[in-house]
Amino acid sequence: MSNIPVADAHCDFLYYMTQDGWDINRPTRNQAVALPYIKQGGGKLLFFAAWVDMDMRKDCLQQALDMFDSYFAMMEENDVFVPLTKDYTPDGDKIATVLTVEGGESLNAAISNVRLFHRLGVRAMTLTWNYSNELASPAMRRANKGLTGRGREVVREMNRIGIALDVSHLSDAGIDEALEISQRPIFASHSNARAVFDHKRSLKDEHIKAIAAQNGVIGVNYYPGQLVKTGDASVREIAQHIAHIAGLTGPEHVCLGSDFDGMSVYPRDMKNWSDVPNLFDELQRIGFSDKEIRRIAYDNLHDYIIQFVD
Repeated sequence: MSNIPVADAHCDFLYYMTQDGWDINRPTRNQAVALPYIKQGGGKLLFFAAWVDMDMRKDCLQQALDMFDSYFAMMEENDVFVPLTKDYTPDGDKIATVLTVEGGESLNAAISNVRLFHRLGVRAMTLTWNYSNELASPAMRRANKGLTGRGREVVREMNRIGIALDVSHLSDAGIDEALEISQRPIFASHSNARAVFDHKRSLKDEHIKAIAAQNGVIGVNYYPGQLVKTGDASVREIAQHIAHIAGLTGPEHVCLGSDFDGMSVYPRDMKNWSDVPNLFDELQRIGFSDKEIRRIAYDNLHDYIIQFVD
């Protein structure tokens, strides 16, 4: 299964490119997203997230803009990367990219910035990370609060102009509201199944089924803390989350959302992009067909996000 195209709904490379000078071509010791690894792993469609660090003493909007600038620099310096277009196919040498935002605080609560982000190429955004903000409450806080009035306005504007609503990191109450008010299919870029391992950041079965019913997709991430209690994870546990979601929705609503470069500890057989084919071997071992693996690896995410691409 090493020759199938792979799509990934979430990585945090841009943060470290911006803050620490990481190079997509020459990886540091702990870097998981690098061009040599991507090519080895079959990467053909990557979502690059601008993650806003609320602990940093820098305006959230400026943080996002700095990471957008890093994204554009990466694209200009590496012609193998191309923005995803409706006529892109994974058959050639090019690797398609999508710019996303992790953390709605980057908007500074301004609806005009939603439109500006879209003009700069952003095609998906989470409303929160792990902190409450002007838009919504996160999964990782005790209070299960939903969207604010401004958060609902942001969702409606995202719907109108064509930015996909990513409910990863959002509270259960927030997901309930997002499902109710969004007029376009929503998705979860890097969330797992709570029924497999009980973690606040993972999705309840009812939310998984509701997202699928709206023709959305759920990306499974590789973060050990969301896979197993011990933290000693492998592709076997990643595959268990994929199998559970596929069992609820069919294999056409599950995809990959690695969270590469967004964690300090990795599964023992999934250290960077070059290890991704190990997951497909495991899916094959537990009974997924080649056609189903291809859908999970690439087609589902591509077919979802293409509706937001000009």
